Order: sequence, then structure tokens, then C-alpha cells
Amino acid sequence: MTTSILRRRPTRRRFTAGYKAEILAEYDSWPKGSEERGAILRREGLYSSHISEWRKQAEAGARAGLAAKSKKRRSAEQIELDRLRRQNQRLSSELAKTQTALEITGKVHALWSSSPRARTPRPGRSRDRRASARPGGGHVDQAGV
Repeated sequence: MTTSILRRRPTRRRFTAGYKAEILAEYDSWPKGSEERGAILRREGLYSSHISEWRKQAEAGARAGLAAKSKKRRSAEQIELDRLRRQNQRLSSELAKTQTALEITGKVHALWSSSPRARTPRPGRSRDRRASARPGGGHVDQAGV
């Protein structure tokens, strides 16, 4: 005897507004304490708590309350719109950070280039790096070698 590994989870029963109204009317047509009320509950697989909850909903005048509570489903367009809004906020934030970093970099560069130290070469370094990279220290003799 093998048991199935994949079992479905039990789902909650959902009752339509018409079904609830029909059962309430049938249940209330019998006097309190009558065996027929219990027979209705057994036949339909209901509990007395169902009846009391449905009665509260009906007495409150909430016809919408008699309808099965369902989650509002968002359309595919709404889901995509929300995703794009989140992406737009994220990208706007990144853009603001990048702009701030560029402004700071520009100010640092302006300060550095305006300082007298930036215009003087450091000791031991020549301005022409290509010349210093040549064999022989960058000097070219008359033979061109």
C-alpha cells in the first residue's frame, strides 16, 4: 500500500449569497430546538456558527456581507504599473546619488586644479611619461635609437 506524496491541501468552502439566504430561510422556518434544524445542518455539512454568522450579516443589512469574502484581485496592468512605479523610485534615487557624487567630484577637481601644488611637478617625475617609459631614460641619441 503506497501513499501519495503529493497531497492537496484542504480548501476552505465558499458560500454564495444566494446559498446563505436559502439556508437561513429554511433554517428559520423551523421552530427553535426542533430536530429539523439539526437535520439541515447535518445535510449541508454546516455548523451552528455558520448560521449565527450569516444571521448577523443579514441583520446588519449588509447584503455585501452575505457574499463570499473574496480578495480583490489586481489586474495584470495594475501589477505592472506598481512594479514600474517602484522601479522609477529606485532609479530616481540612484540618479540623485550619482548627481551628488558628480557635483562633489567636480568641486574636488576644481579645488585641486586651482591649487599651486597641482601645477608644479613632483620631484623625480617628469611630465612626459612616455619619454620616461623609453629604454635609456627617455633620451634619444642622434641615431634615433
